[in-house]
Amino acid sequence: MSKRVRSREVCADCSAPEPRWASVNRGVLICDECCSIHRGLGRHSSQVRHLTHSPWPHSQLQMVQTLYGNGANSIWEHSLLDPSSSVSGKRKANPQDRVHPNKTEFIKAKYQMLAYVHRMPCREDDSVTAKDLSKQLHSSVRTGNLETCLRLLSLGAQANFFHPEKGNTPLHIAAKAGQILQAELLAVYGADPGALDSSGKTPIDYARQAGHQELAERLVEIQYELTDRLTFYLCGRRPGKCSKSVNHSCSFALEECIQYNHQFEELAMDVYDEVDRRETDAVWLATQNHSTLVTDTTVVPFLPVNPEYSSTRNQGRQKLARFSAHEFATLVIDILTDAKRRQWGNSCESPKDNVELILQGIDGHHNSEGQDNDQPDYDSVASDEDPVQEATCGDKSSDLSDGPITVQEFMEVKSALTASEAKIQQLLKGCSLEGQSTVLENDYDTTPNHSEMEETAHQQEEGEEDATLPCTEDVICKTEQITKNIQELLRAAQETKHESFLPCSEKICMAVTEMAALFPKRPSSETVRGSLCLLTSSASRLHRECQKAAEHNLSPSDIQLVTQQVIQCAYDIAKAAKQLVTVTTKENNN
Repeated sequence: MSKRVRSREVCADCSAPEPRWASVNRGVLICDECCSIHRGLGRHSSQVRHLTHSPWPHSQLQMVQTLYGNGANSIWEHSLLDPSSSVSGKRKANPQDRVHPNKTEFIKAKYQMLAYVHRMPCREDDSVTAKDLSKQLHSSVRTGNLETCLRLLSLGAQANFFHPEKGNTPLHIAAKAGQILQAELLAVYGADPGALDSSGKTPIDYARQAGHQELAERLVEIQYELTDRLTFYLCGRRPGKCSKSVNHSCSFALEECIQYNHQFEELAMDVYDEVDRRETDAVWLATQNHSTLVTDTTVVPFLPVNPEYSSTRNQGRQKLARFSAHEFATLVIDILTDAKRRQWGNSCESPKDNVELILQGIDGHHNSEGQDNDQPDYDSVASDEDPVQEATCGDKSSDLSDGPITVQEFMEVKSALTASEAKIQQLLKGCSLEGQSTVLENDYDTTPNHSEMEETAHQQEEGEEDATLPCTEDVICKTEQITKNIQELLRAAQETKHESFLPCSEKICMAVTEMAALFPKRPSSETVRGSLCLLTSSASRLHRECQKAAEHNLSPSDIQLVTQQVIQCAYDIAKAAKQLVTVTTKENNN
């Protein structure tokens, strides 16, 4: 999209100029402040991506831009277009409104309650049912009118509706007609590329038979999205793609691997959502102005509650945020390994054994020592009331807290899967993940060396804990300096300028050292101590990884793996710096 067109774009929610984010499933562009609220709603309400810093499938980005350009926002604000709405007190948010409560209340009403969507008149004799809407959707997807299909979906049409007379789904029709943007929209709303028609054919078969090879390949990518996304999170590339052919030798559709175990399917989908939260959080932290991040912008410390899920499942989803990068990567490897085992059809004594072992490290510690049994393990209204406060108010929601998940406990779960070691090696070999567990253990081992331990012990003997904190403005200034250097590093990663990694890491390490020097050697706050530990250890890991990138004998797969680790370290540094800004601001304002 040209700069001239982009200059005319405004946020769909508050009309702020030059929005930098998109809500994929709503077909709108949004500004940073409104995006912070969208993120707090959860992916079930709004799936957000940065227009330039997030990876986009070309056709998906084109779908969003087409919807936005054709006025898709009027679907969500239909009743506000009525002049009488201003008389009744209804109004759209504007850029000058406060994030809380003004913009938050408007956006929740707009997307969660669908308060402004046009409702078709219903009478007892001709009420419009979901089946009727789905049949209309089935007919509409053969055309290029995306807004009509989005309107039908917003009213309750089902993307996976099986037409009893036609014997297929809307995605079959879109694939046959070559409507790749319609296919993207249907997929965002849950359409299954592997769904069978009455003759046993999938939408992928329809696209190939009609000669729409590009659409067929995109549908294959969508079918393997979950496992491909998890693999990309680990090693920085999607598996099994060679030239223009799609050969997923190491990819596999989740539906093929379930083998009637719904519990495993839920776990895999929850881990996918957590990967999305972490990756979006990394982009968010790298693109924000830290002077306004704390006071005006929402943070999302864990997955928001999905009202369609049980309280137990929501609890487990939120505990995923407590996993360190090492622990979470190990969990992702276990998910991929078990899914691959299921696809191969390998037998096990009990089909639930491996799943229960994996889940044991997430939600099997309700009565663990030191935990208050009368206190809920998760917030039933996560990110709804005061997410900034929740992120700093204690151990319940902090990534650095001493929650029920420990490295030892999780590694015990890991060791229980040794029976599948041969299959792990085959999976790792196909995905260029050889040595991933060893690399991650080395990269994310925060155990200090002997000199660091001696220095720490010496500091502990020097004096009492110090409750003083530096000036908020100084912390923000250093954080912005760190963020600027991280952005430079991320640009080098995007442009594959690996020779720039080491100079960038040296700048980041220097800025981190200067920021750490602002704080007392023995801060009394556990949150500050944990954040400083994460900040400095991540900077050290980053420097080591950038030194690896400077080596000349690395293979392309090794370079991709190092790049992914560099990005993860940069994310941890930005997260720790954000937490220090948050804590300092809160304490100095009290």
